[in-house]
Amino acid sequence: MFNILVVEDDKHIRRLLEAVLNREGYTVFTAEDGDKALEIMDIQQVDLIILDVMMPGKDGYEFTKTLRDAQCMTPILMATARSQFEDKKKGFSLGVDDYMTKPIDTEEMLLRIKAILRRAQIVNERKIRIGELVLDYDTLTVTLGEEKQTLPQKEFYLLYKLLSYPDKVFTRIQLMDEIWGMESDSSDTTVNVHINRLRKRFEGCKEFELVAVRGLGYKAVKKV
Repeated sequence: MFNILVVEDDKHIRRLLEAVLNREGYTVFTAEDGDKALEIMDIQQVDLIILDVMMPGKDGYEFTKTLRDAQCMTPILMATARSQFEDKKKGFSLGVDDYMTKPIDTEEMLLRIKAILRRAQIVNERKIRIGELVLDYDTLTVTLGEEKQTLPQKEFYLLYKLLSYPDKVFTRIQLMDEIWGMESDSSDTTVNVHINRLRKRFEGCKEFELVAVRGLGYKAVKKV
């Protein structure tokens, strides 16, 4: 089973999360601040971190930066009372994988944890398999049955992103920021162009389809 590290300075929240996670079969370690969490990670393999922001000593942002600067890519679910967009933007820019606001809905938390762990396994393997379709991140190739093709970089990253989160709707701006970069001069219509190219490439593919969600953006839907 997976090991989860809860980093939270409020002992009541810490105990609640520990109890909920234990009940679900996870092995749980707890720390009241970032420094203690680092000590635990020095001696214990951790699969996912649930992280508060406002803590004494090393706060959640500093803790995240410390891990990512050290090339530690352990998934992080940030849980905090800070709900402003700028706070979320800062967390994501530092490398957190998901974000929840307090008070924490434990059922939602468990769903997010399962999704993060599933995605982490995809990232570690760097391949996505859906039926006879295989996307290989390292070679930018898509194999369907016996047919194999190498996609242009941006097209591949766009398809890989959408298929990593099936049924999740991404806005054009979200996709632009992640794949083209926040400093890109391209407009969000670039996403439309690349989606249309992907649809044409895989118009006969029975494994998935790329769906436009009116007024929002796009999502990938698995068909097998």
